[in-house]
Amino acid sequence: MTDLTSFIAGLPKAELHVHHVGSASPRIVAELAARHEGSSPVPADPALLAEYFEFRDFAHFIEVYLSVVDLIRDPEDVRLLTYEIGRELARQQVRYAELTVTPYSSVRRGIPAPAFCEAIEDARTGAARDFGVELRWCFDIPGEAGLASAEETLRIALEERPDGLISFGLGGPEIGVPRPQFKPYFDKARAAGLHSVPHAGETTGPQTIWDALRDLGAERIGHGIAAAQDERLMAHLAEHQIPLEVCPTSNLRTRAVATLAEHPLATLVAAGVPVSINSDDPPMFGTTLEGEYAAAAGLLGLDAAGVAELAKAAVRHSFRPAAGKAELLAEIDAYTATYG
Repeated sequence: MTDLTSFIAGLPKAELHVHHVGSASPRIVAELAARHEGSSPVPADPALLAEYFEFRDFAHFIEVYLSVVDLIRDPEDVRLLTYEIGRELARQQVRYAELTVTPYSSVRRGIPAPAFCEAIEDARTGAARDFGVELRWCFDIPGEAGLASAEETLRIALEERPDGLISFGLGGPEIGVPRPQFKPYFDKARAAGLHSVPHAGETTGPQTIWDALRDLGAERIGHGIAAAQDERLMAHLAEHQIPLEVCPTSNLRTRAVATLAEHPLATLVAAGVPVSINSDDPPMFGTTLEGEYAAAAGLLGLDAAGVAELAKAAVRHSFRPAAGKAELLAEIDAYTATYG
């Protein structure tokens, strides 16, 4: 496994399911918590953050996640967070990443939408220049905030339209937040040329995925592991080549699966369902994208060549233009050949 770990560390990668605020490193979270000490439950001591990030269940995870969101209070916080995410992704040899960004949460806390978008774009440019990583945005509706958040997220997406914006998503709790109610917003986003990438089937059953496909026009599904419970759904995803963005450790830490050994990744792959491997909220879950590739390799019994194919799948399932995909696929092949 040491050799495979080394191979994974140097492997050029794409990341398709990683949350903006959820990617804040303990160092950055602690720095932000110290700036706002006395007005946040988030500890400013990095050593205490691991304990703070122990989640009882998905609802508790959302509660903790939103407390970290509350630390992002001005455009400089946004820029710093985003730029540092670029640094960490580049350290893991990520060449291209689609970050799930929730502008509504920051705008509701008083950051003007133009300033928010200017901050992430400034950081995107800086990360490309300084770290060689290409960042793109998925603007995400926080489902727990209801239809008002959908309206505002769509407005920001269409009126501000930052250069890095490529897709439109839906996150937050699935229980009590039916997917069909968001159809009008996804219809408008798709009509404006944005790709549809909602979360579905993470903590609920297959029906949530069916709803995301039928009502939201999903081109990829965030998580989607409940598809393993429905053979007809797996056949549909395989036939239409609709990928799932799978995040194994996230599913374990939020109790979506009881143990990593019970994760349905192997069932999905055996059924021909396209998948990519992703990190979701890595510091909060005590993982990295490298760690997720190692976990997937264990679940699927992969060697270095098999892991390289997983990396290539993420590139193919991305919304990067064809020339960029070809360039990164060639880099993965060259790395794999050299390593061998």
